[in-house]
Amino acid sequence: MGRIPAAERRAELVAAAVRVIAAEGVDGATTRRIAQEANAPLATLHYCFAAKEVLFAAVFEHVAGQYREVLTRNDVHGDVATTARALLRGVIEWYLANPDFGAAIVELISWGQRQEGQQAEMVYNEASATLRAILEAAATAAGQPVDPDTIDALTYIVSTLSDGFALNWLVFTDPTAAEPQIELILGVLDAWMAAHLGDAPAPPAPKPASPEEAMRSLVSWVSVE
Repeated sequence: MGRIPAAERRAELVAAAVRVIAAEGVDGATTRRIAQEANAPLATLHYCFAAKEVLFAAVFEHVAGQYREVLTRNDVHGDVATTARALLRGVIEWYLANPDFGAAIVELISWGQRQEGQQAEMVYNEASATLRAILEAAATAAGQPVDPDTIDALTYIVSTLSDGFALNWLVFTDPTAAEPQIELILGVLDAWMAAHLGDAPAPPAPKPASPEEAMRSLVSWVSVE
């Protein structure tokens, strides 16, 4: 068997780490256990990653990258409301299809908050920035003026609703309840958007006609036989 390229081996170790973290938590994800999951020698893991923290940082970025990819796949779908709905459903369905990622994200966020450098906050902010940019692009494409504060709030709502579903799914893992729950969550989003997207600034009103122009118009109308 030929030698596995280092980049491929690193990707295998990161994927194995996601599975181990999801199943056993950060504390249970020893380098030995991760190497075993990846069917790789422990020495290879230490060659690819100088320390466990370096491996976890790579795992963090991999999971965050997958999340951003889901957002990108569910890019602009028309107006802001339709796009926000597609983004929320897309992320939720990703959690359903990839329970390991959801579990690993929860573990890694807790781990990241205990590390220096605010890694968890940076990754979360990157995902929020991606989501916000898509919503802004939808508003522009649809010619729909939406206040920046409303876009910020909508970004937060979509993120929070998807996070809440992810936690519920991790606890109960009930496929029969998932679809009604998704529709309920989308209904919450729809209600919020119905109440707030209407607050977007309206296009400027036409300039009022001068009294002379108004009189000419009135005379023209009265003169019609």
